[in-house]
Amino acid sequence: MSQNASFEGDNRRSEPQSFRGRELSISLTVKDLDKSLAWYRDVVGFTVDQKHEREGKVVAIALKAGDVRILINQDNGAKGWDRVKGEGFSFQITTAQNVDDIAKHIREHGGKLESEPTDMPWGVRAFRLADPDGFKLVISSERPPR
Repeated sequence: MSQNASFEGDNRRSEPQSFRGRELSISLTVKDLDKSLAWYRDVVGFTVDQKHEREGKVVAIALKAGDVRILINQDNGAKGWDRVKGEGFSFQITTAQNVDDIAKHIREHGGKLESEPTDMPWGVRAFRLADPDGFKLVISSERPPR
């Protein structure tokens, strides 16, 4: 067996036990909390799970869409107001819903897609978009059998 067996389809768990996550939640630092809240809630369709306050001021908002959780945090400027956000990665949200309908909802609520829903060779239908700070999202679902 080669050293790269685990990357060639060997799905056995190593001993001691390998890492097994249960869910992934993300935390994003945003320039304008109200603008980001409006985009995630009103344009994409997330709901507010919880608001976090410090000294009477909302500093973060926990959002949810099914099992997906995003925490948006107000940038305090400590690392510079002009720092680049959202570069070098994207996050994928998988849904059982029709992605064409989701894309239509986003466009109808003022959102702009970076790519239209497209059938991908690996069996999903997906589209891309970016939030107001440039964080990239991919929303996908399995293609129905033809």
